[in-house]
Amino acid sequence: MALTGYSWLLLSATFLNVGAEISITLEPAQPSEGDNVTLVVHGLSGELLAYSWYAGPTLSVSYLVASYIVSTGDETPGPAHTGREAVRPDGSLDIQGILPRHSGTYILQTFNRQLQTEVGYGHVQVHEILAQPTVLANSTALVERRDTLRLMCSSPSPTAEVRWFFNGGALPVALRLGLSPDGRVLARHGIRREEAGAYQCEVWNPVSVSRSEPINLTVYFGPERVAILQDSTTRTGCTIKVDFNMSLTLWCVSRSCPEPEYVWTFNGQALKNGQDHLNISSMTAAQEGTYTCIAKNTKTLLSGSASVVVKLSAAAVATMIVPVPTKPTEGQDVTLTVQGYPKDLLVYAWYRGPASEPNRLLSQLPSGTWIAGPAHTGREVGFPNCSLLVQKLNLTDTGRYTLKTVTVQGKTETLEVELQVAPLG
Repeated sequence: MALTGYSWLLLSATFLNVGAEISITLEPAQPSEGDNVTLVVHGLSGELLAYSWYAGPTLSVSYLVASYIVSTGDETPGPAHTGREAVRPDGSLDIQGILPRHSGTYILQTFNRQLQTEVGYGHVQVHEILAQPTVLANSTALVERRDTLRLMCSSPSPTAEVRWFFNGGALPVALRLGLSPDGRVLARHGIRREEAGAYQCEVWNPVSVSRSEPINLTVYFGPERVAILQDSTTRTGCTIKVDFNMSLTLWCVSRSCPEPEYVWTFNGQALKNGQDHLNISSMTAAQEGTYTCIAKNTKTLLSGSASVVVKLSAAAVATMIVPVPTKPTEGQDVTLTVQGYPKDLLVYAWYRGPASEPNRLLSQLPSGTWIAGPAHTGREVGFPNCSLLVQKLNLTDTGRYTLKTVTVQGKTETLEVELQVAPLG
């Protein structure tokens, strides 16, 4: 009597022999998606009549892949046949272009002429070729010690293993502590500046590996350690002494991300300077005082400051007169600039020629107002710092000018300067 594949199923329920010696191995041992795979059968004994293969945990008809009659070579597909399976004469099972859905338990059932049956078990794990994952971030710009970093490794392969990389290397210990149990989420509370950089995740299985593009994290911090430098030397809290009429550049530095905004003040008054440095081009007594740099971080909303005191050096105390411009021409204005004038000044007077009353151009009183003298032409103006402005020069203005100062202590000093007015043309 000829038996079909489904008839053998009915017999197997009655004559099952649990003492099977059949073993099944997989070639290749770790198949990847698309491979041609063979479940190779070992340990078959006796004269066999038929084989039945099942793709499932039990000998259920719903799991039947195919039945094979040895004598005729006839193969009958079952409900679980996918169109890729074929039974060999030796009982092995070929699967062409295997897919991840072919993973699972496989059972071989054999029948001999005594209508006895044996079974063997095999397992197939198909590893897919992994697509490139993507790192998703709650934000790529965070504030140090305030914000939380949350990264997720997004991959269409839920069974793949995940590992993370920081700047191309292993994660620091503090970051590894923030990994979720499945390794797909990385969380870091109170992010630190040293954790700014490039993050990548990698998915892998025994036959495939794929790494994401890097995602770059910026961590804002500061400003910290705000300081004022002069010639690369920190001068914060110091007194800087500068020679008269010499230049000075102060630099404001700090540790901050991003670079802070800068505000300079002089004796508490804001200066129109938004740069990281401040230039004093020509040092005079009027520029003595306290200079403060305030650094403000627009991301962290924090600020810091540093101050220095700038004074004229002792060698700069001597008073001198400098015409500005130094070589004026007819029709121009000239300022006889007084540098290093006495700080305890009481009164001063300017003279056209020697210091005598008929030659007096003007005088400044202790009240700060000045009055014209006998030699005043209506073109001369006095300033609190003793300087004298002569407007619309003519050739007769050439000659000697004398300044006489008197301090609160009664000390008198007389200085002279020669003014040369060049003709037009």
